[in-house]
Amino acid sequence: MSEQRSTEQSRNQHDPAEQAPRVLTERRGHVLLIGLNRPEKRNAADLAMLQQLSLAYGELDRDPELRVGLVYAVGEHFTAGLDLADIGPRLGPDGIDMVPHGGINPWQVDGRAVSKPVVMAVQGTCLTLGIELMLASEITVAAASTRFGQIEVARGILPFGGATIRFPRAVGWGNAMRWILTGDMFDAAEALRIGLVQEVVPDGTEFDRALELAGRIAAQAPLAVQATLANARDAVRLGDAVAEAGLQPALGVLAASEDARIGMEAFRTRTAAKFVGR
Repeated sequence: MSEQRSTEQSRNQHDPAEQAPRVLTERRGHVLLIGLNRPEKRNAADLAMLQQLSLAYGELDRDPELRVGLVYAVGEHFTAGLDLADIGPRLGPDGIDMVPHGGINPWQVDGRAVSKPVVMAVQGTCLTLGIELMLASEITVAAASTRFGQIEVARGILPFGGATIRFPRAVGWGNAMRWILTGDMFDAAEALRIGLVQEVVPDGTEFDRALELAGRIAAQAPLAVQATLANARDAVRLGDAVAEAGLQPALGVLAASEDARIGMEAFRTRTAAKFVGR
């Protein structure tokens, strides 16, 4: 065993915070709660957090009982971005290898996307990869006092989690360039104005509101939700023609599902549908 590794293990044995899981997961019905759990470092992401987050996304994608993910953070801050002391030395010519077997890149910039929607609750400081995680998700609820920053240019690197692609698409070219080229911080009101977040709520209520929205999505027919998400992504990534060509085939598959029968019966009887995902 190397002296460096021995020293690191010795340090970790005396540092319970460094031994704690970087990402917490909990099933709440059909919702998978995914919590960033390094509050003593303002949830700065080291390699362990990136790997554990990837595995949580893989679990969400694979398990048919899970219909929605809800990403949140333990402590006062969502994330201070990358832990550059840990990640910096690991960066090579091809970037960083952070997705273990069974995982999915949460930023979905390697050609593979999670098939189920993700809702996010953010608070405190939300920097760099936190914004990019929002941009790779479907709905974000922000606490009123949240502060945002896409500050990579101030660190001599570029956003590599999708902000260069998704930020202009989500909020318009000028709004995106205003923030990602200056590295300036902005508040929740500005994030709402430009469409980066979908709701701003009083501090301390962001998780509950995000969970409410996740529950609303989870109550819908899961195959229909996933097909809707997939077609919308096709329109954005591959163009209208590809998405249009997929509409009728997707409708045919869904119309033959048990959930479609349940939905029609609920409409006929004016009762709440309880979908089964088949």
